[in-house]
This record gives sequence, C-alpha cells and structure tokens, in this order.
Amino acid sequence: MDNKITTKSTIELEIELNEEKLPVGIRWKSEANPQGPDYTECKAFSLALFDKEYKDTFKIDLWTKEMQVVEMDRFIFQTLRSLGDTYYRSTNNQELANEMQQFVDYFGRKTGIITDEPE
Repeated sequence: MDNKITTKSTIELEIELNEEKLPVGIRWKSEANPQGPDYTECKAFSLALFDKEYKDTFKIDLWTKEMQVVEMDRFIFQTLRSLGDTYYRSTNNQELANEMQQFVDYFGRKTGIITDEPE
C-alpha cells in the first residue's frame, strides 16, 4: 500500500454553548458533505480518535438538549451497527463481528427501533 498523499479533506465543527457550557447548537461542514459545502445542523456527534503514540482513545460525545431520547436511541443504534461493520472490515473477524451485530439487534429491539411489524 502506497502512503503517498493524493488529497486532503477538512471537517469543521462549530459548537455553541450556553452559560452552563452545554451545547445548544452543533454544526459541521466539509468539502465531502453530500449536502453541500455550507454548515449542516445536527443534534449530536461522537468522535473517537486513537492516539498513535499513547495507544489510547480520545473521545468526545456532545448532544443538544433538543435531542430526544428516541433520537438518541436511533443515533446509538446506528453508531453501534456502524462500529460492528468497521470492526469486521478492519479485522476480518467474522465471528466476533456477528456477535456484535447480535447485540445491535438486541439493542434495536429493546429500544423499539427494530420491530417485527412490516413498515
């Protein structure tokens, strides 16, 4: 695999805080945003970075008070599902990835995101 840099991309986050230092507005923008180059509003974000030198994870989770519990359930469900996919693509460990997806299915059913009713 060649490590030659061919493109760069920047992601910008803009966080508005109230007097209690709680997020009241979250926006992001990137050249790669399919919605366009301007800021896009969101209610929550989760960022995890793995430090190359210290082999530790730095994590930031923020959400606005507008974020409803049912929306947080969906956000966490989709994040967990994506993490399972990422884990499989990065390790090729099908057995453990399947077990992770079983938990995602359990979480989805417990929160009502997954139902047996046809949509």
